[in-house]
Amino acid sequence: MTKLSVNVNKIATLRNSRGGNVPNLIKVAEDIERFGAQGITVHPRPDERHIRYQDVRELQRIVTTEFNIEGNPIPKFMDLVLAVQPTQVTLVPDGEDAITSNAGWNTIKHKDFLVEVIAIFKKQGIRTSIFVDPDVKMVEGARETGADRIELYTESYASTYSENKEKAIEKFILAADRANELGIGINAGHDLNLDNIQYFKANIPNLLEVSIGHALICESLYLGLDNVINMYLNRLK
Repeated sequence: MTKLSVNVNKIATLRNSRGGNVPNLIKVAEDIERFGAQGITVHPRPDERHIRYQDVRELQRIVTTEFNIEGNPIPKFMDLVLAVQPTQVTLVPDGEDAITSNAGWNTIKHKDFLVEVIAIFKKQGIRTSIFVDPDVKMVEGARETGADRIELYTESYASTYSENKEKAIEKFILAADRANELGIGINAGHDLNLDNIQYFKANIPNLLEVSIGHALICESLYLGLDNVINMYLNRLK
């Protein structure tokens, strides 16, 4: 079964919009695990506009499943990850002013930098993943950096799924097949939702983990958080 890691950034965004501590991020994370999710994901950004660095430290104390921290490996981020020691760190090349992640790494151009960063995390026993576009060459480049996994950036799949799902997933199948040949693990995330997740899972061999936040929280407004998490789990079997 593919693991479901729930990104709680949107919970923090809602809390921050009014100040105070409603909704309580820590309580929501505990409930998400209790409802069956196998991981918690956070993506702190330098301006802390949703997840705050202190949130990450507090979550580390209560998360009992896998804890995944995403972000651009600037010094402040790297210090946080090394202090918290999560299960996994996912390296994402987003700019400081990015609304959301919008591209994967060029693993060939940035190979030397990624090799250096990944070696630091792996020395501390932290599993490493690189956010990449569905491009065979980028997957091959990721393998050369020493990363344990890739996370396939699925925005292009999600945006064209309703038009032609077979075409939408073609590049992802090729990228996943190459990752499997190279022995690098496969994660996926970005704009996956209840409508498109099952088809993606069925066509990507050895998909280890999906990270879903925005869609899952939006769907929960209508269907309830407990219900939605279990709907995802059923689709990922």
